[in-house]
Amino acid sequence: MFRRRSAGATDGTAQDSPGAHSPDDPASSEIKQPRSPAEAAKGRPTPKRSVAEAKRRQPITGSSRAAAAAPRTKEEKAKARTNRAGRYEAMRRGEAWALNPRDRGPVRALARDYVDSKRRVSEYYMYILVVLLAAVFVRSAAAQAIISPVVLLLILVIVVDGTLIRRSLGRLMAERLPGEPTRGLTMYAVMRALQIRRFRVPTPRVHPGDKI
Repeated sequence: MFRRRSAGATDGTAQDSPGAHSPDDPASSEIKQPRSPAEAAKGRPTPKRSVAEAKRRQPITGSSRAAAAAPRTKEEKAKARTNRAGRYEAMRRGEAWALNPRDRGPVRALARDYVDSKRRVSEYYMYILVVLLAAVFVRSAAAQAIISPVVLLLILVIVVDGTLIRRSLGRLMAERLPGEPTRGLTMYAVMRALQIRRFRVPTPRVHPGDKI
């Protein structure tokens, strides 16, 4: 009897022991894969680092873009056109508030007056360029033979004119506005000299031959 009871007790103990659960038991799977405190607090598993970085790199759609993409009324479009036209006319007149950043300041104003006060060969650069472009389409051996020398001569004239502008403008700046920064001023003056006078913006304040 004692042997049977001890065997039964042993069997009962073995059946009630935690290690006697089957591998397919849900309780055993929870024991084998415990959740970390962070996952338990969030209620979901922690994403991988690559997934988190991919989410951070997604474009942000702000309200400003949505507002810019929203259709405008006819009144708003007309008002915007009027404002642009008014700003452009003010820029042509040389008003400081309407000028582009590259045109602002007394240094740039003096450089414009210096270029506009003289007639230069480079002023006719655009006219000559249009003639050269038209000559390219002419099927004539004589015209094709003239194009290359004229282009080289035009480049030489621009280089010489730019050198003269640099020297004269440098002396003028040292005399009128000493100590003012003149970085990029030569290129600014040369590019204005290459433009046709009637299309220069701001409009020239002086005429050829006027003293500045």
